[in-house]
Formats: sequence, structure tokens, C-alpha cells
Amino acid sequence: MNDLRPSPIAGRWYPGDPAVLRKAVEGYLAAAQPAPSATAQPLPAPEHIVGLLTPHAGLMYSGPVAAYGFRAVQGATVDVVALVCPSHFHADGPVLTTGHAAYVTPLGAVPVDQAALDQVRAELATGLDVRPERALYAIRNDQEHAIEIELPFLQCVLAGDFQLLPIMLRDQGDETAQALGQALVHALAGRRSLLVASSDLSHYFPQPVAERLDASMLGQVAAFSPEGVLDIQARGLGQACGPGAIAAVLWAARELGASQARVVRHATSGDVSGDFDQVVGYGAAVIWKN
Repeated sequence: MNDLRPSPIAGRWYPGDPAVLRKAVEGYLAAAQPAPSATAQPLPAPEHIVGLLTPHAGLMYSGPVAAYGFRAVQGATVDVVALVCPSHFHADGPVLTTGHAAYVTPLGAVPVDQAALDQVRAELATGLDVRPERALYAIRNDQEHAIEIELPFLQCVLAGDFQLLPIMLRDQGDETAQALGQALVHALAGRRSLLVASSDLSHYFPQPVAERLDASMLGQVAAFSPEGVLDIQARGLGQACGPGAIAAVLWAARELGASQARVVRHATSGDVSGDFDQVVGYGAAVIWKN
């Protein structure tokens, strides 16, 4: 496949050797066993799962948490994965995507669904009342890790090939998040799809503060409340680096028939590093329809 996005993080944020990478991902998935509970119902079958929330730090930090989300869709067959994240590096526009035909990881190339991107661009232009070329900027050779770090998990858990609909949000306000949610609905309706919100939680607080902020944010995810996610972020009661990405995915999932969400794992960087003075929070959640 031509025009592959060159990876800026393979060999640094995650192993560059295919065999080592696959072994690491499969190890995290095998370890992602839910704690025994007398009250929690099992998660639904993969075909009922509409979306996920997963973190996006270096694999050794976020991988053990992300695996709890991705394990829920192991064996699923989907045509397209809509992966929405915050933009950490680019100021080119409010909503961004790749200008390449495919993403590449050591496990292979993941083609970009250009037709779906074109539909999202058109719908966003209408929803935000801007020209199409301003609604969704395509960038090349980007440094964004928050999409790429999720791809090895998707390549390991999904059955068969899939296409990617990558979206990076610089503007994570209510209007943009809601417009993106609606645009994703139009692009994904009638297709076998999976929504993924790629977001870490609180950043660089002591562990007790991080746990409080993260619990508040994850509580809104569990309540299936995109409005609540944005509200507590704005009021400083909870924190995520991708509140708009989370809200957009929740809005889209709701319109695509999902009605329930469950937080399946939470941890912080301190659980790996042993440094609890300034931690980053990680959470995983599963969103499904009955």
C-alpha cells in the first residue's frame, strides 16, 4: 500500500519489533480479567458493543488499562473503526484528520476510510456552518500518538481487516463535539462499526487528587452523559485530556442505539512507575446496546 503515514512512536512508545509488540499486546489482553463480583453482570457479546473509551500513553503505562476495553471486542468483525482523540500537537484547525491513505504499525497497514472522512467533512461543514475545507483539515506526517497507540490492540483483537476513520480534536467545545457526534452517526449508520474515544484522564496531580478527578469523569461516562463529561471538565470537577472526544463518541453511540456504559478499569501512571506525586490517570469503558 502506498502513502503510509510514517510512525513517529514505533520503537519508543511501543515495541518496534512485530513479534515483541504482538506478545506484549496479547499479554495485556490475557491479564485483563475482571475481578469476581456477585453483582456485576457480564459484558455483552462483541457484536453488541458500539464504543470504547481507552487511554493513549506509552504502551507500558496505558496498555494494562486499555486491554480491559479492547478485550470486550475480541473477535468482533467491523468494517470501520472511528477513532477520536484530542490533538496534542497541531493548530491547523478545530478538527483534523490524516492526509495519508493508511497508518502503519509493525503489525501492518490500516487503510483510512476516505469515503467516511468525506462524509464527516460534509456533515461537519453543515453542523458548524463553515466551508468544507475548514471543517476537517487533513495533515501529513503528524506526530499524534493518541490514534496510533490504539492500533496494535485493534489489529490484535478484531477479526479480519478494517478501515480507520481517524479524527483529532483541537476544539473540544460543546458545539464541535456535538457536531462531530452527529457527523459520525451519518458516516457510520448501517455499517459494522466501532467507536473509540482515545483519552487519558487527569494529568500530574498527586494520586489522591487524581483518583477524585478521575472518578468524577468516569462517573459521567458510566452515566452515559456527554453533557456531564463536558460540564465537569469546564467546572474543574473532573479532568480528561480528551473531553470533547469522549463526548462526541457518547453522542454518536447514543444515536447509533447504545444505551449503557460501564467503566471496566482505572489506574494511574503511579501504578507502573511507583511515583504517586504527579500521576496521569487512565480509564477504560465499554458502551453497548441491548
